[in-house]
This record gives sequence, structure tokens and C-alpha cells, in this order.
Amino acid sequence: MAKHISLHLLTLLLLTGCEAQSLSLPTSQKLSPDKVAQIAANIEQKYPKLSAELRGKVLHTVVRSLDNMVFVEGGEFQMGDFGWPYDDDPANMCDWPCGVEPERMGRISMRADDDFVHPVKLSSYSLSKYQTMLGDFDVFFIAQGKPLFDAEDRKREDLHEKFYAPKLPAPTQSWQEAKDYCGWLGELSGYAVNLPTEAQWEYAARNRGQYVAYSTDNGSLNYGRNFGGPGRSTRLTFAVDSYVPSPLGFYNLSGNATDWVNDWYDKDYYRYSPVENPTGPQTGTHRVLRGSNYPEGPLLSASTVRRWPEVPIRKGHIPGFSFRCAVQSHQPL
Repeated sequence: MAKHISLHLLTLLLLTGCEAQSLSLPTSQKLSPDKVAQIAANIEQKYPKLSAELRGKVLHTVVRSLDNMVFVEGGEFQMGDFGWPYDDDPANMCDWPCGVEPERMGRISMRADDDFVHPVKLSSYSLSKYQTMLGDFDVFFIAQGKPLFDAEDRKREDLHEKFYAPKLPAPTQSWQEAKDYCGWLGELSGYAVNLPTEAQWEYAARNRGQYVAYSTDNGSLNYGRNFGGPGRSTRLTFAVDSYVPSPLGFYNLSGNATDWVNDWYDKDYYRYSPVENPTGPQTGTHRVLRGSNYPEGPLLSASTVRRWPEVPIRKGHIPGFSFRCAVQSHQPL
């Protein structure tokens, strides 16, 4: 009987090994073949019961996510609402300080929590050029044996393109889901993947801390070219690679879905934030969101505006809350 069990186990191991060897390794733009093979081995070890097809999807998701990382060289900048002219046109923004009188300059945001402009010095890091795609978020849930959200609604063809297309930004029901996804990429890849800090998000949105009002290719809102069109619409989000990227290579840091960042929210945090690599308050009741939803207007879409949800966890499907991951390493991949 023992010999029979041992033989059965040996057969299973051999079959598993053959299945692993048949797994097609993707070609990476940034990772060496050895690193891709190591990630494949990590996936095999963590998910031995998954089919080769599903393990392949996990592998492609991890490698693609790392390939999408943009290295951001660290530096110093003045974080916060630096202001803009009251009468300026969002479609044709001037380069701050615009050469206008101080009395014509006003705050960008409607709240005062970002008014305290303060120095920040950041180490280098990498940030995803895209928001996490719904298709990749689905793989994350499937690999863990968790049900997909809105399973019944996904069967409706009339809703698929609007809410469930694979390249839409991943909708989250809580900050923790975004945090867990980035941690999952880190666990499987061996890199320090996490949500970006609020300071990292703003630094990237402002082209390494420049005084740009909007995180677009030219610092202005040119609807339909570098930003989603204005007006009322039944569409809540659009594909993560829509429109033209910013000078650093980021897509839709505003105007699609808001991004969760790692920090707790405190309206007075800017007044006591450390200069070097601030990570937010140690505790809180709300997490910070940055960016704007589609189709919100210019004031909410500015690069310095801070946001937070009404409650820390939302129930139900919220298409407007998404995220992008960061690699917390001073060196490029």
C-alpha cells in the first residue's frame, strides 16, 4: 500500500514537472530570462494546483506589470497647492508663476488641506505608467480562488464594454484590495512592490515636481487629445492607455479613475510632514486618493488636489476608485 501511494505521488510530481516545463515564458522588455524563469518558479511553488494555462496568465500579468514600470529619478520639490491665475484657461495653461501679479493668483483646490506648500525630497522609485487593468485584477482574484465581483452582471453583453472590458482601470471595493494586489506582485516577483506614497504620486504627476497644473503632456487640458471629454456621460472609465502620456510616460494620472495611494489622510499632515521620503501619518481613518474621475472638471483634476473617500471601505462596485503600483527601489528594474 505504501509503495502504491509513493508511486502515485511520484507520478503526480512528474506530471506537474512536465506541465511546468511546458509553460511558455514571456519575453520581457526589462527582466532577464533568468528573472522571468525565477518568477515562473515562484508561481509554480505558490500555486501548484492551478492549471498551466492559469499559471501562464499569472506569469504574463506579473511580467507585464513590471515592464510597465517607469523609473522616476528622485529629487526635491515643493509639494502642495502652488496656485494658478484666476482667469487662466485650463486648455492653455501658462508656465507657473505666469508672470502675473500675486493678487491674480489663487489656490487650485477648493479645500485648504493641500495649501501648505512644503519641501519634499524623494529617493528614486518606479511607478506604473498605467492604472492596473481590470483583466489583470481578475487574474489576481481567480488565482486565489476568489469570486469575481459583479459575476451576474458580467453576463450582460450591454454592460461589458462599459464596465467589464479588460483594459478598463481595475475597480476596487476598498483600499485594501489595491494594497493586496501590489503586495501580490511583489511576492511573486521578489521586488518591493507597493502602492506609491502620496508624495511619489504628486512628484510623478508634476514631471518630477515641476509647477504644472495638470498631469498631461503639456500641462493643459485638451479634451479628447490628452484628457477625457467633458460633459455628462454614462461611461465611468475608459481604457488605461487612452490619450497621450505625460512627458515622463504616464497615462491618465487624472481624468479616468482616482488612484489609491499608501498614505493615511490627515488634513494637517503637510504642516508636519518630514522632508525626506514622507509616507503619511502613522494612523488614520481614511486613505488618500489622488487624481480625478471621468468626467470631472478642471479644479478637481489638478495635479496637487488631495482626495479621500467618505468612508474607508465602500460596499459595492465603485468604478471610480482604482490604483497603480510602484516598485520601492532606488534602482531601475
